Amino acid sequence: MRGNADVRTTGYGTEPPLQRFLASCHQEFKSDNSGALADYIPELKRANPAHFGISLVTIDGHVYEVGDSAAPFTIQSVSKPFVFALALDLVGEARVASAIGVEPSGEAFNSIRLTNDNKPFNPMVNAGAIACSGLIHEVDGRAAFERIRDKLGQFAGRELDVDDAVHASETATGNRNRAIAWLLRNYLVLQDGVDAVLDIYFRQCAILVTARDLAVMAATLANRGVNPVTGVQVVTPHVVARTLSVMTSSGMYDYAGEWIYRVGMPAKSGVGGGIVAALPSQLGLGTFSPLLDGHFNSVRGLKVCEALSARFDLHMLNRSGDVRTCIIADYDIFGITSRRSRQPHEQQILDDRHSDTRVIELVGALNFASIDYVTRRLSSEPPGAPLLILDFHRVPDITAAGAQLLAEKIATLGNSGVTTIISGVETTSPVWATIRAQIEEPKRLRHFPLLDDAVEWAEDQLIYRYGGFTETKETAHLGEQALLADLAPEEIAALAELSTPRRYDAGQRIVVAGEPANSLFFLQSGMVSVKLPSGVRLASLGPGMEFGEMAIIESHRSADVWADTPVKCLELPIDSFADYRQLHPQISMKIMRNLSALLARRLILANAKVDLLSAY
Repeated sequence: MRGNADVRTTGYGTEPPLQRFLASCHQEFKSDNSGALADYIPELKRANPAHFGISLVTIDGHVYEVGDSAAPFTIQSVSKPFVFALALDLVGEARVASAIGVEPSGEAFNSIRLTNDNKPFNPMVNAGAIACSGLIHEVDGRAAFERIRDKLGQFAGRELDVDDAVHASETATGNRNRAIAWLLRNYLVLQDGVDAVLDIYFRQCAILVTARDLAVMAATLANRGVNPVTGVQVVTPHVVARTLSVMTSSGMYDYAGEWIYRVGMPAKSGVGGGIVAALPSQLGLGTFSPLLDGHFNSVRGLKVCEALSARFDLHMLNRSGDVRTCIIADYDIFGITSRRSRQPHEQQILDDRHSDTRVIELVGALNFASIDYVTRRLSSEPPGAPLLILDFHRVPDITAAGAQLLAEKIATLGNSGVTTIISGVETTSPVWATIRAQIEEPKRLRHFPLLDDAVEWAEDQLIYRYGGFTETKETAHLGEQALLADLAPEEIAALAELSTPRRYDAGQRIVVAGEPANSLFFLQSGMVSVKLPSGVRLASLGPGMEFGEMAIIESHRSADVWADTPVKCLELPIDSFADYRQLHPQISMKIMRNLSALLARRLILANAKVDLLSAY
C-alpha cells in the first residue's frame, strides 16, 4: 500500500481521522473482485484488476492518499466535464448552448441518438463530448488537443501525458464514435474536420492521470475554479457552476439518478476505472479501480463514494447551515471604546450618546441568505443609530449576490442619514473587492482595515457633532492629569518643579520598549500612540493625559510611545517622583489610588469586550 507523504501528523503521532477512514475503506473494499474490465477498447483489457487507489483533496490543498493513488490510467470519460468547462471558457455559454443540450438522456453514454432539435443531450455523453472537442477545434485547429491537455494539466496541477497505445486502440475500434461524429456533422453540430475532431476526442480520453490527479481536479471545481494545490485560477466560478450542474444530472451515465440519490455529489466516471466527485466548498475525491459494473462505473470506487457520503453526511442537499450564526456580536459602544483615550468632557459625550453607534461583527463565509438575514435584522431595528459599523475581520469570503444585497442596504441607509462603516478588511482583500464592485454611490460609506480605527472614527464624529472638540485646549495644566486628581495646587506645583519640559517632532519615538522605565510624562499638547514593538496600537493619548506611568510599578518599558503630531510634555524622573512620594506619604496614597483607578478602567473595558463576545 502506498503511504501518504502529504499527511501532516500531529504531535500525538496519530493519523487524521479522515486518513484512517479512507484506509479502512481501502482495506474493506479491495477484496471485492466483482465487475469486469472494459473490453470494447482492447487496450483497456490490459489493466491490472487489483489496482485500487483513493485520494481526497480539501479546498485548502491538503492531500489524503491510500493504496494505488499514484498508478496511472487513462482518463476516458472523466475528461468530459473538464473539456466542457474549457469550451464554456473558450467560446462562451451561448455558443456551447447552440450546439449541446444539458438534459439527461436516460440512455447509455454511447447512444447514437440526439434531441428533437438534433443536438447532443448533454456534454457528459459521447455525442456531447465530441461536440465540445469540435467547438475547441473551431478555435484552435491543430492546436486544439494541446489546449485541452494544457487545461486538464492546470486542473490537475501538473503536466499530463498520453497513453499512445490506448489512443491507437481507440482509433482502431471507435466506429460507434465515428457514427456519432458523422451524425453530428450531418446536423451541422460539427462544422468540418470530422476526422480531426475525432482524433482530438480519442487523444483526450487517452490522457494519463492518477487518483490523486482526479482528486486535485475535483477540488479545483469544489474551490470555485482555483486549484487549491497550485493556487491557479483555472476557470471562473460561473463556469464551475455550469459544469457541476451537468455533472450532477448526467455525470454517472445511466446511473446518474441513483448516484445523486445515494451519494449526492456532482461526479463523473470513466471506463478506465476512475471516478471524480466534487463537493462544493469542501473537497474533491478521486478513485481508481478498473473493475466496472453494468453501468460502466467502478465497483470499488462507487463503494468508497457511498461510504464517505454516508459516514460524514456529505449529501449536498442535506445541509444544516443557520444564517443567524453569521452575526457573532451586535452592540452599541457603551463601555466599549477605541484605543484612543479621551478627555473627561469627550468621554462624557460618548457615554451620553453611546447608542448612536451600532457595531455588528460578522463571521464566516457570507452568501445571499446570510446577508439577507443581516439586512432584515437592520430593517427590524428602530433607526436610532446614525453610525453603523459592519466588521468583516472574521469573514473569509462573500458572494457577489450577498455583496449586491449589502450594497443596496447601504444605499438605503445612506438615504435615511445613516453612515455605514466597513471594517476588518484591507483594500487589497477579495472580500473588499467584491463589496466595492457593488457600491454604485460611496456616499455615507467609510472603510477602515481595523475595527478599532472604525470605532475611533465614529467616536470622533459623535464628539464633533456634540461640541466636544470645541473645548479642547492646545495645552493642558498638570491639574487636569488623571494621575494627579485630587492633589492640591501647591502639591501639583511642587511636582512641576521636578519636571523638565520636552518637545518631540511627529514620528519621533519618545519611549522605547525594553529600556529602563526611569521617567513618566504628562502630555500638554499633541497626540501620542502607545504601541507594541510589532506595531499594534494599544492606545492613543491627547492633552491632559499621562504616559509611561507604569514606571511607578515596573522596571522596564513594555511598549513604545510615538509622537503622532508635534508634542509638548513634562518629563518627571521616576527617582525624583519616588523621593517626593516618600516625603509626602499622603500624596503618594492619592497618586497610587489614581493609578489603581486607571488600571481598573482598562481592565473593565477589556472585560466588557470579552463579555460581549461570550454572549454570542
